[in-house]
Amino acid sequence: MSANTFGRALARPHNGFSALRLALATAVVVSHAFSVTSGQPLDEPLARATGFSLGAHAVNGFFAVSGFLVAMSLERRGARDYVLARTLRILPGVIAATLIVTLVLGPTLTRLPLGEYLQAPGPWLFIRDTLTTFKSNASLPGVFPDNPYRSPLGTVWTLKYEVLCYLGLLAAGLLGLLRRGPALALVAALAMGLAAAEFLHPDLSEGAETRFRLPLLFASGSALYLWRDRLRHRAWPLVALALAAALLQGTPPYRATLFLAEAYGAIWLALSPALAHPAWEPRADLSYGIYLYGWPIQQSLHALMPAAAPWLLLPPALALTGLVAAASWVAVEKPALRLKARALRARGPQAAVS
Repeated sequence: MSANTFGRALARPHNGFSALRLALATAVVVSHAFSVTSGQPLDEPLARATGFSLGAHAVNGFFAVSGFLVAMSLERRGARDYVLARTLRILPGVIAATLIVTLVLGPTLTRLPLGEYLQAPGPWLFIRDTLTTFKSNASLPGVFPDNPYRSPLGTVWTLKYEVLCYLGLLAAGLLGLLRRGPALALVAALAMGLAAAEFLHPDLSEGAETRFRLPLLFASGSALYLWRDRLRHRAWPLVALALAAALLQGTPPYRATLFLAEAYGAIWLALSPALAHPAWEPRADLSYGIYLYGWPIQQSLHALMPAAAPWLLLPPALALTGLVAAASWVAVEKPALRLKARALRARGPQAAVS
């Protein structure tokens, strides 16, 4: 019998969240093939049509999926084990990526003598800033001086918002607000706040918009989880929201409507029978590694072949990124997940759920 609610779809033995995350991470790499070479984030066809690049749309999907799965994690684990689980999922990968970029890629590609590079304050400030504030526009001495962007880890900025969303969800749980009503109210407030900000400031900056956009997507994913047993797994809300966004393009409510459509669409797709099939289940979760290492690999390829067109650099970028992501999974992320599982089992069977 087919599932008729999101909750029943989630209860099936398989879902498409891992496959969707892998597709979204790959989409980020595809999108950056344009911006890395041109220096223009909107220099791709989809950006001209929707106002957002393929990579931005992929990040939107990531945050909706994260909101859904992390709300489930907090509800099932409790606060202390939730913090442990989130820490061991995020930090080992980004710490390893930061150290590899600073101490392997940097010395290999810098134009400075190796001794001068290592003695400069830049590499150590880069490690500090990346790991404490997820600063993504920091550069390394003599690395990528002729690239449109000098940053070697240009995607880590979203981790700041991810962590803030984790903390906000934790606060909601501790205050007893992890319930359907407050979640829906928060989504409505963020959507209306973004529309109002667009109305009052038609030239709303990207930073201000992002401070609405990513929390709205995360909150929408969390709300879909909390409403899972009441909400029917149907395509028509997605069609309606997408049509409304198309009709509203160029008006203040456009972006909020688009983000709501993407949040619903990401969760609906992940729980659809077509994607929730064992054949689509990746054997390893490479999405985080692809997301972290795609940018430095593409930056390196562009630095080595600055005249190459984006589509020429994309195949080797995807291949190399996949290999490095696989190594990150085997050497860093999978051991961290095993450590997480052992720690949660030690705290009792209820903590080890999901």
